[in-house]
Amino acid sequence: MKTPKSIEPLVRDGLVDEVLRPLKSGKEAAVYVVLSEGEIRCAKVYKEVNQRGFHKQAQYQEGRKVRNSRQARAMEKNTRFGRKQQEEVWQNAEVDALYRLASAGVRVPQPYNFVEGVLLMELVTDEHGSAAPRLNDLELSREQALEYHGLLIKEVVRMLCAGLVHGDLSEYNILVDANGPVIIDLPQAVDAAANNNAARMLERDVDNLADYFGRFAPELLKTEYGKEIWKLYESGDLTPQVELTGRFEASTKVADVRSIMREINDARDEAIQRRYEHED
Repeated sequence: MKTPKSIEPLVRDGLVDEVLRPLKSGKEAAVYVVLSEGEIRCAKVYKEVNQRGFHKQAQYQEGRKVRNSRQARAMEKNTRFGRKQQEEVWQNAEVDALYRLASAGVRVPQPYNFVEGVLLMELVTDEHGSAAPRLNDLELSREQALEYHGLLIKEVVRMLCAGLVHGDLSEYNILVDANGPVIIDLPQAVDAAANNNAARMLERDVDNLADYFGRFAPELLKTEYGKEIWKLYESGDLTPQVELTGRFEASTKVADVRSIMREINDARDEAIQRRYEHED
């Protein structure tokens, strides 16, 4: 097929030998099957900045690093330059997440290169070598649902141990190859430690999994893995090898407000005393 203009730089650089066919096109990007370095891979072409809804991205962008204060100001003011920089940060978030998660052993497509808005990565295939189906396209038995759910909960834990929350995990961005689920579509991935929405996003991701797999295994609808996982993360006890129960008990301990206020007042008085001593 004719090479899309966006992939021409990769052809010139020798990263892509031939564009074989389109694979899919969505709101965020168009994906093509390509021949690259003798292997069948895919090229994800991010759509133009003016085709994206930045107002929906604010909660995901909290905590993301930018190059300098000029870039940050432009993004905040939503200028033309700012929108371009915002798009660059959005794209780089997926690239960075893929490299970090692949290194951590999470089942994501292996990234190879990122050039001028085009991400070259592994084509996830089924046992016949065809593009792997999305999870929502499969009809599962109860046993398969329980197995895949268990595998994906472990992947969510592994991701969080690597410092990331997917932020939009559902049956629509999970592929299934011969070895099980593979997580895709990560431009909205957030830094768990730097984004105040991370806990809520993690719980939503896990609830999405329970809702989907609960169609085939209803007992999963009663689980609370999201709250359990986040509690372990906050306490520093979360590891990829952790044994989860799917149960969560909220703390019933009442905060000792008087004690807290006493500590605050004591700290204030000490600060005032130090200031006076310094002035003397």
